[in-house]
Amino acid sequence: MTTPASTTALADARIPDRHPFAEHLRRAAAAEAAAPHRLWTPDDGPLPTLYISHGGGPLPFEDDEWLSPLHDWARELPKPKAILVVSAHWESAPLSLSAARPDELVYDFGGFDPLYYTFRYDTPDAGDLARQVAGLMPDTADVHEHTRRGLDHGAWVPLKIMYPAADIPVLQLSLPTDDPDALLALGRRLRPLREQGVLVVGSGHMTHGLPFLTREMFTENRVPGWSSDFDAWAADALARGDVDELASFRSRAPGMPYAHPTVEHFTPLFVTLGAATDPTAPVVTTVEGYSVGFSRRSVQAA
Repeated sequence: MTTPASTTALADARIPDRHPFAEHLRRAAAAEAAAPHRLWTPDDGPLPTLYISHGGGPLPFEDDEWLSPLHDWARELPKPKAILVVSAHWESAPLSLSAARPDELVYDFGGFDPLYYTFRYDTPDAGDLARQVAGLMPDTADVHEHTRRGLDHGAWVPLKIMYPAADIPVLQLSLPTDDPDALLALGRRLRPLREQGVLVVGSGHMTHGLPFLTREMFTENRVPGWSSDFDAWAADALARGDVDELASFRSRAPGMPYAHPTVEHFTPLFVTLGAATDPTAPVVTTVEGYSVGFSRRSVQAA
């Protein structure tokens, strides 16, 4: 049975009043009261595509350097009619879709405050979007539709910050491969969704050298050279629209393999670029800086 949307409010009500996310919710409510978020219309043209560095587990809920930039970014865009997310935390082939209205979130993190395992993000039914996505795939493609799988933290954590009212249908699409060309092609198939007011999001982390996380990186946000070098290389390639350079990241990017000992946090970027009107056009960086030494560069493509 689907948990009613009111549960989201009840869970959030347990947050201590001085918790940064409690303050974020108050700011978001005040912003909405002052100027309701304008819903996308066809006159706006296709929505942009986003690549979001989603942070470590639920840590973004505790840090205003994540909270305000993500929410402000969402408010600068027309409010989507629906959201499709490809997250680093669901690698699955054949291509798979999450439940259109799941019973539970996926709490795929450990060692954090028990509060975060009570969080909900009960969004409206995304069945229409699921049918749209399946219809865009080749006739030969086997698209598996899960009936129970919820959103993982690469999807629900940033979206709960960006759209805390949980009033937009959200669907998650699995990451079926780590091949940039195949992911660019997948993004191209998703491109028509943007003309229907669907926000296409790739969620990962611009650098994610988790095995090399040190105490100093965590406590002092000390940035290792492999993280800053990779980030600078990616920022330059993105600003030039050099998709070929980005696709060759394994051999050409400085900081490898430390920046991405496994590549699933970088490769959602190629779905974002593929879904853009022109993948070779320069993109706009909307969030930058570092968290626990990892780049949180996030970008928007037209």
